[in-house]
Amino acid sequence: MDINEFEVKEGKKIQLKKYNPGYTGKIKSKKEAVSKLANNKKKMAELQDKLYAHDKYSVLIIFQAMDAAGKDSAIKHVMSGLNPQGTQVFSFKQPSKEELDHDYLWRTTKALPERGRIGIFNRSYYEEVLVVKVHNLVESQKIPDELVDKNIWKNRYNQIRNFEDHLYKNGTIIIKFFLHLSKEEQKRRFLKRLDTPSKNWKFSAGDLKERKLWDKYQKCYEQAINETTTKNTPWYIVPADNKWFTRLVVSEIIIERLKKLRIEYPKLNKEQLANLNMYKEQLLAD
Repeated sequence: MDINEFEVKEGKKIQLKKYNPGYTGKIKSKKEAVSKLANNKKKMAELQDKLYAHDKYSVLIIFQAMDAAGKDSAIKHVMSGLNPQGTQVFSFKQPSKEELDHDYLWRTTKALPERGRIGIFNRSYYEEVLVVKVHNLVESQKIPDELVDKNIWKNRYNQIRNFEDHLYKNGTIIIKFFLHLSKEEQKRRFLKRLDTPSKNWKFSAGDLKERKLWDKYQKCYEQAINETTTKNTPWYIVPADNKWFTRLVVSEIIIERLKKLRIEYPKLNKEQLANLNMYKEQLLAD
């Protein structure tokens, strides 16, 4: 799979309406995708093991999307083969009082992955230029009045770019996924939640209110992607109408990004190798 077809290049201004949420490329069946995903899970586990042993890079995977796009299931199905000891998952919802008493990057900064680990953000600091922008929640964020001006969103895009550049230059590889769902498929999934008792809990009246703001959200996503895609921290727009294809694409991109890192198991020197033989002899003699 050529992951370049999903990557947003720096300087390119995208329009989401030109991306097909139902696209499946050369993968023609769910069965084929599931088989390839199973193989990819093994590859990811091997690469994660090397990442952990290498202990110089960390990986931050960000999922952003409209409601019902499949963020939770992508994390569950794609990451299920990873070692839990080297993986951290955080979901960011409405900020708490404590979080509102800090800058908007504070709550996500303290959740960043350590070297050797993979961190997964289900939603992220990008909510600050998405839901906060759509609902104009910035006025309730305890920011000094003189700083809430016409440049606030431009400033936030700059701050996010600088933040991600800082992370990248300190060894954090950032992989940003926008799961691109169609409005029609969202409706179908909402109806399924209402018709399936085990999924009823996932639905709320707020989902319908947010759905009415679909066009505003699409515009804000476009702006966020256009303003924060860089050579080192690009966005990937992943078709999300078919979950089996979404999961496969996500796994392919993660594998390719990890392969580009020069990660390997630590090599032992002659003295250390000699000690291994000594330890082996001691155990055999025990």
